[in-house]
Amino acid sequence: MKSSVALCTYNGERFLRKQINSILDQTTDVDEIVICDDGSTDNTLEILEEYKKQFPNIFKIHVNEQNLRSVKNFEKAISLCENDIIFLCDQDDIWRKEKVETYLSFFKRNIQINAVCSNGYGIDEKDHILDIITVWDIIAEQKKKNSKLDYFEIINFVGNFATGASMAFRKSFVSQCLPFPEFEDFHHDEWIALVAAYKNSFEFFPQKFFYYRQHENQQVGGVFFKNSPQKKKQLLKYFSIDDHTNKSFNNYKHILKRLSLSYKKNKILIETSDLYKSLFEENLKKIEHLFNLYTSRIKEVYPIKYFFLNILDTIKNKRKLN
Repeated sequence: MKSSVALCTYNGERFLRKQINSILDQTTDVDEIVICDDGSTDNTLEILEEYKKQFPNIFKIHVNEQNLRSVKNFEKAISLCENDIIFLCDQDDIWRKEKVETYLSFFKRNIQINAVCSNGYGIDEKDHILDIITVWDIIAEQKKKNSKLDYFEIINFVGNFATGASMAFRKSFVSQCLPFPEFEDFHHDEWIALVAAYKNSFEFFPQKFFYYRQHENQQVGGVFFKNSPQKKKQLLKYFSIDDHTNKSFNNYKHILKRLSLSYKKNKILIETSDLYKSLFEENLKKIEHLFNLYTSRIKEVYPIKYFFLNILDTIKNKRKLN
């Protein structure tokens, strides 16, 4: 079973060497690293050429004629990968040494699984591990309690936890995902995980196989939270889609907001993607059901607070299905 790495770069000179070195330092070698650069103006291309001179049979560098941005750049890189398992890779993170070996072993043993992602550490610009809770920690905690999580419902109705930096999938699965839909605040990693989860071929590793860097130039973030028992409890409640009771007022607010955003997202997917239209139409019905259920609960448990919230939301067109 051969592996490819799809690495997208854009002005990534600051952390690029650490990311690439962590790939080259794996306990199981990768077979190719396909890089699509999106018009870097710093020393990114010079760094890449240095590695290509050292490893000419592994590095395949493509420079875009025009800026594609993240989603379409990854679509291009994935399309150029030739091997059985494709690993997605950001330009500023660090992989643990056993990542590739563990993933490949899992794919060999589980032929029904098309895509996987994992838990990870948060690090700062100096590689220090951050004292935080991550969205992946919450899914890992849930997985301890329920080994058969409904990943599709979590991703679709609560929020995406599948980060591209930790993701790998079979090349044979790519045709079921391309082309990637492209619209604001929707990314390729969520799309891949959503499709795989819909087909019951997605898995999450609770173990931490990468270091996810937080820095000021990140294109995508939003996975780190304050490390406190209260925040962890809140997040566990938030991600427990089937538990309609014992939630705080803020929990209900966030869930209704997330469901309203999911509703809009599914409407856009129906309009912009030719893939899985019937799925997204069915999703709208499920979201409506959940939205009405949670609205009934918040009205029942917090009637006065909900009264004023509803007035504000009507004015701001917030937490509405439209």
